[in-house]
Amino acid sequence: MSKNSLTGKQKAAILLITLGPEYSAMIFKHLAEDEIEEITLEIANMKKVNPDVKEQVLEEFYEVCLAQEYISEGGIGYAREILEKALGNDKAVDVINRLTASLQVRPFDFARKADPAQLVNFIQNEHPQTIALILSYLDPQKSAQVVSSLNPEKQSEVAKRIATMDRTYPEVIKEVELVLEKKLSNLVTQDYTKAGGVQSVVEILNAVDRGTEKHIMENLEMSDPELAEEIKKRMFVFEDIISLDSTAIQRFIRDIENNDLAIALKGSTDEVKEVILSNMSKRMAEMISEDMEFMGPVRLRDVEEAQQKVVNVIRKLEEAGEIIISRGGGDELIV
Repeated sequence: MSKNSLTGKQKAAILLITLGPEYSAMIFKHLAEDEIEEITLEIANMKKVNPDVKEQVLEEFYEVCLAQEYISEGGIGYAREILEKALGNDKAVDVINRLTASLQVRPFDFARKADPAQLVNFIQNEHPQTIALILSYLDPQKSAQVVSSLNPEKQSEVAKRIATMDRTYPEVIKEVELVLEKKLSNLVTQDYTKAGGVQSVVEILNAVDRGTEKHIMENLEMSDPELAEEIKKRMFVFEDIISLDSTAIQRFIRDIENNDLAIALKGSTDEVKEVILSNMSKRMAEMISEDMEFMGPVRLRDVEEAQQKVVNVIRKLEEAGEIIISRGGGDELIV
């Protein structure tokens, strides 16, 4: 078995074998389920790999990573120039060619580097489908800032289109890029590009402000109840505190400032108030109740911000594995 006769999947399998299970597991977290299945099958079918082939595959991976990093920093020309100095002209051309054949620079690179406020001005008058396509390629935090700044009528429409987006033809992506008159990467391959989906919109909604989240979800519940329900199953909102067990509630309370908790409860349902206050010491519950009583009227914006702080703490604790949030099927606990 020589390196040149290997398919891309076989090279990926050899790379993971070479890196070992710990690093392979970390890489698997960033792959789709079908990709994991295909590479796992390749690994299972490899009885023996020549050490020289392992070394060559690892070297190729390193070179491609370097090229990708240089392209991100300064474009293809910059990458080629740096690689020529490091590897020589022929080797640099070979690496760039392999990169264009096996990888792609993600579209809308300008959008990832642009300031969110500038990006909003640039795309806010575009069709919701166009906005959804662009936001699908951004990190959730930046997408959240853009969605929050769109007019309310467009927010839920864009969120819906992101959630229902699956795969987009490269030709369509290129056409959108040309319409936006941005000189982007030439490395979009002739494969389908996967972006969007329910999880993508969940990540964005988890990062937007509480008011935007509520507005989008209310509109989706009216226009597409099934989609809204699917999104709800994957995310946590302030009212969902009532679904947490006592241990989880007591844990997140420790990380919340009393003033923020009082403001958050000021605009909550009686059920949420009861479940939180009942999981405090009697003295602390009395203090929070007194704070709520004496603070007087509170702006809705302040209540929503305080509730979002609480939700953010809960989500961080879940990510750290300190609490469990039930999200439907498969989350039942066995004692």
